[in-house]
Amino acid sequence: MLNRHIDFDHNRSVITFVAAPQVVVDAAVKAVATAKELIDLRNHAGVHPRIGATDVLPFVPVSGVTMDECVTLAHEAGQRIWEELSIPVYFYERAALRPDRVRLENVRGQGFEWLREEIKTNPDRAPDVGEARLPETAGAIAVGARPFLIAFNVNLGTNDLAIARAIAREVRGRDGGLPFVKALGFDLQSRGVVQVSMNLVDYERTGIAAAFEAVRKAAARREVEVLSTEIVGLVPRAALDQEAAYFPLLENFHETVVIESLLASLEKNRE
Repeated sequence: MLNRHIDFDHNRSVITFVAAPQVVVDAAVKAVATAKELIDLRNHAGVHPRIGATDVLPFVPVSGVTMDECVTLAHEAGQRIWEELSIPVYFYERAALRPDRVRLENVRGQGFEWLREEIKTNPDRAPDVGEARLPETAGAIAVGARPFLIAFNVNLGTNDLAIARAIAREVRGRDGGLPFVKALGFDLQSRGVVQVSMNLVDYERTGIAAAFEAVRKAAARREVEVLSTEIVGLVPRAALDQEAAYFPLLENFHETVVIESLLASLEKNRE
């Protein structure tokens, strides 16, 4: 396991692990089984939308594996998740079987409670693998294959959720903002502030610095200050710019969030 990020308000854990192709599916299915055992969606709430105890399971090529191979691994994992755990599966991104399910937000819709009702009456919401019903405690899962994604958050000096949501709409690609950026506004009640939470799905086309600057400018027009920034999970070294305005505002940044550093450490430990 390379990294884990757990957030109180999102009530969501992001766990990153690496493994050889011949064992990674088994590891992934065991992780999903553990989440099914420990998490009961009837007693779960958080600001981040989700469709299951394991919301998403993306396979990402790191080294010595192609995207096509990751697609095959995703499909194998999805089949096993249904057969062994009875959790309905939707495939997304490069593993999608339908063009309207490439984008994760189209799969997730409005989340578990919404999907639980939709799946009963709307044939278009039927899963790619499994029966058209959601287990009450485990829900469904989205399994995908995709390039490296950067999860980048900007915390604002206000508790006005409408401002965070308006800025998210302004900067995300689907509403005419930055290409390859997905964004939502969240209320971090434990901190008394709001957050613009972003996924940068192609950091070489739209990077962290550009996403930060767009949020900063949108916040400034609303006379709101940027308090801090945050990277969730891991990040490629090429995506970082220590001279950029976002970098000094990063919360708890350390070298171990750089994936190349972690992989080099693993190699050294094997020697």
